Amino acid sequence: MASAIKISDLYKAYNTKRGQKVALDHINLEVPEGSFFGLLGPNGAGKSTLINIIAGLVNKTSGSAEICGYDAEKQAKQARKLIGIVPQELVLDPFFPPYEALEYTAGFYGIPKNKRRTMEIIEAMGLKDKAHAPSRSLSGGMRRRLLIAKALVHSPKVLILDEPTAGVDVELRQQLWDYVKRLNKEHGTTILLTTHYLEEAETLCDRIAVINHGKIISNDSKANIMKVIDRKKLIVSTKSALKEVPEELEKFSANITDDGRLEINYRSLEVSVGEILQALANAKIEIRDLSTEEPDLEEIFRHLTKS
Repeated sequence: MASAIKISDLYKAYNTKRGQKVALDHINLEVPEGSFFGLLGPNGAGKSTLINIIAGLVNKTSGSAEICGYDAEKQAKQARKLIGIVPQELVLDPFFPPYEALEYTAGFYGIPKNKRRTMEIIEAMGLKDKAHAPSRSLSGGMRRRLLIAKALVHSPKVLILDEPTAGVDVELRQQLWDYVKRLNKEHGTTILLTTHYLEEAETLCDRIAVINHGKIISNDSKANIMKVIDRKKLIVSTKSALKEVPEELEKFSANITDDGRLEINYRSLEVSVGEILQALANAKIEIRDLSTEEPDLEEIFRHLTKS
């Protein structure tokens, strides 16, 4: 599969009074075309530096960054036409209404008037009622949506979302994700997302990379990332209350909770749910209900970045 973004041996160091501070330490990363890719990391890990180099806003020290085969530095004009970037900072002209702001942005990209999608994008971002209101009158969440709208006017092949839902309420956040998912699935737009709302990354992304101290420490499919911590819990509600763990289940890590449920902790690489269910049947335990629990992305993220 071709790469929408290709980072090769990228190194960035800043000169400070105390010497050089390394922001990116010779990282390599590929974002496949058409993927919904999550880039996660704690504050100061290097996410924003990486995005700013891709966008041509920060000069690298060495290495390279490519957008759909174009070098972000040597072929900046071609590369920038292919990407739309939603930055963390809320920087907008306070006097231009959303409609005019999008029209001007479309003009900068040379989009003919008959091919502009200004009102479609404004409606998708929930800004229809504010289309002709001065941007200075918009709330913080609405300004965030306007930034996203501006990044979409030229139908970029790659959309980079840097903390896009900070300050956006739940309903509008869902509206945003519905639209972005449609871009990804129906138009093949590659999405690169950074977020501190890890439940968003877990729900949306098909691939996830984790950066820490300027290095990529994990990069895999979401399915494989979710297996980093191999620990699961099967919770069984029985028809008859249990006073002790049946002999047939002693080989598992099992215990009875205060409310009388049976909890069985296991590793999926060592034990299958089928084995546990067979043991329950052998113990003649009648099951009223059962559920499973496993580590979420937030727990896995803490595990990967704890050092």
